[in-house]
Amino acid sequence: MKFLSLYKCVERNTPPSEEEICAMGKLVEEGFKSGRLVATEGCLPSFMGARVRIENGKFTVTDGPFTESKEVIGGFAIMNADSKEQAIAYAKEFLGYMGTGETEIRQIFEAPQDVAKNYETLGQLKASQSA
Repeated sequence: MKFLSLYKCVERNTPPSEEEICAMGKLVEEGFKSGRLVATEGCLPSFMGARVRIENGKFTVTDGPFTESKEVIGGFAIMNADSKEQAIAYAKEFLGYMGTGETEIRQIFEAPQDVAKNYETLGQLKASQSA
């Protein structure tokens, strides 16, 4: 199974140190070699970005920085894991390295093998909620 991990943190407007770059490079290299990491990237500061929203057919664009946010997306990873629990363990390892922040983990839809399984799970969830 593939999982998307979004790393959220307090925005940092200073570049990482050489030590941090080397340590993260080693962690990423190990992840790729083991096959558990499919892709990963860090994000540049939010002042270089924008948020695009549509509501009632009208678009709004808000340029960064996003000062109203306590945390911003600092980066992402796409991981291979055998279960949600294993993806959580990978996220804990990453956060242990980072020392602060949070990750949101979402399983990535992989058609067609996931279609029946995901609809079955949704049916079970709905049944348990109405019971």
